[in-house]
Amino acid sequence: MYKRKTEEDLDCGLYVTMKVLSGKWKPCIIDSIAKGAHRPSEIHRLITATTPRVLDMQLRDLLDYGIVTREHKGTYPLYAEYHLTDFGRSLLPMLQQMATWGEANKEFVRKRTIEIQESREAETSMQPSEEHVTANDAQWNSICGTV
Repeated sequence: MYKRKTEEDLDCGLYVTMKVLSGKWKPCIIDSIAKGAHRPSEIHRLITATTPRVLDMQLRDLLDYGIVTREHKGTYPLYAEYHLTDFGRSLLPMLQQMATWGEANKEFVRKRTIEIQESREAETSMQPSEEHVTANDAQWNSICGTV
């Protein structure tokens, strides 16, 4: 079992929030459940960029923290439905604020993302190739008199 090397600061509100919502898809999962998607397949249809395995792992984490509950349906075929708890619904105003901020700033972030990608591509294209480095090393060694 994994044992943390550093102590968690559960007195810090921001840390607690990040601990509960850590994971790329948890806010999206909470939002999709709030909008009426209760079965894992329904949630996955709304969040197509994730895999069912990751979705399942993140739902399990949300269950562990009491954000969602799981209800097993006894019908055939067997399936589970997820619902937000009161504790989970308390996150919705914060998620709405995050969505509002994202809508207001999406064009800036989109442009910046493109600039960052172009900059990184330019950096990698400017790095000397192995052959070039080897030729330079041989030239330097001959100038310095080393073999």
